[in-house]
Amino acid sequence: MSYPQRLTPEEGLAAAKEQLSLPRIVVICGSTRFMSEMTDADVRETKAGRIVVKPACDTKSPHALGSDPVEAEALRVRLGDLHRAKIRLADEVLVVGDYIGDSTRAEIAYARSLGKPVRFTHPEVDPDA
Repeated sequence: MSYPQRLTPEEGLAAAKEQLSLPRIVVICGSTRFMSEMTDADVRETKAGRIVVKPACDTKSPHALGSDPVEAEALRVRLGDLHRAKIRLADEVLVVGDYIGDSTRAEIAYARSLGKPVRFTHPEVDPDA
């Protein structure tokens, strides 16, 4: 007698999204210097019928959240963890901008390690091209 195999968490999430008839989820990645371009991409992707998640905070710009260096570093770490969770949730990644820094390069590698398709607004910056 064979027993059904349990779904992996990834398979369970994909099955739940399908059962709920959810549109594709796109996570926007890139340097926060491209926040304006990320907003434009958000609009385009939303108009195309996709659910969009993207960075909400630019920790490199002056802001009250960054006034205490210790708290700012802790926030940066939490936001990095949150963004990796967004990548796990998403069906695909859209990298915005014509520059890829270390953080974005790590996000691309993480997404690809999970088997997520990665698109670029500027394909020439794809580190694996």
